[in-house]
Amino acid sequence: MEAAGLEWLLGPMQQLVSWGAAGAMVFGGVVPYVPQYRDIRRTQNAEGFSTYVCLVLLVANILRILFWFGRRFESPLLWQSIIMIITMLLMLKLCTEVRVSNDLNIKRRSFSAADSKDEEIKAPPKRSYLDFDLNYFWHWSKFTDYVQCVLTFTGVTGYITYLWLDSSLFVETLGFLAVFTEAMLGVPQLYRNYQNRSTEGMSVKMVLMWTSGDTFKTVYFILNKAPLQFSICGLLQVFVDMAILLQVYLYSSYPQKPTSHTTHPASTKAL
Repeated sequence: MEAAGLEWLLGPMQQLVSWGAAGAMVFGGVVPYVPQYRDIRRTQNAEGFSTYVCLVLLVANILRILFWFGRRFESPLLWQSIIMIITMLLMLKLCTEVRVSNDLNIKRRSFSAADSKDEEIKAPPKRSYLDFDLNYFWHWSKFTDYVQCVLTFTGVTGYITYLWLDSSLFVETLGFLAVFTEAMLGVPQLYRNYQNRSTEGMSVKMVLMWTSGDTFKTVYFILNKAPLQFSICGLLQVFVDMAILLQVYLYSSYPQKPTSHTTHPASTKAL
């Protein structure tokens, strides 16, 4: 009788734990960006945050969604990707608005065509083709340009995936690229900190949440027998997070002078 009663109690508890873990997977990935979003909005300064983090996560999660069409995995991971894409677009919108408001005299650049100061005197734009110059890529002046880029990437990769969806090699490669790109999430921030010789402006809370979230995510992958690519790249992501935390310690304990970098006037304040 006691065994039956215990089983009756454990069943709902296991279900609740399962729902809780799924909810943590869906929304846990975006939580680290809440303090960073609030810091940028409060200080009106996005210098300490690298928006290449947004680029990495947008690419990774778009590829992961496409991977789902070739090899179905847990629904929470799919919803996590959708929520993350929305969150990264919101981060980009805020960072773009802050940057443009702080740098009113910067030369305007866009994804679909290169804006310039010449437009103010009604002169025709110097260039009308897609602005893929690496000096200006992902340094555009309007949020809509980032949206155009994301939609273009989604359309191209989606069409390629549709053509090769029957190839298991392509699908597995797509899955590896998705999780490997996400594993490189912290690298832009790691490099920016190295360039600045400082972690000022970067939310340490965000990185701590990255580390705890990535650890939880990796364990979740292993326990739920997710595709092997997920587990391997999850471990790599944890190591990158720990490297950033090491930077926080080193640069706070042993302050260093920032190195000078030769930058293009239009990209001096890189998003």
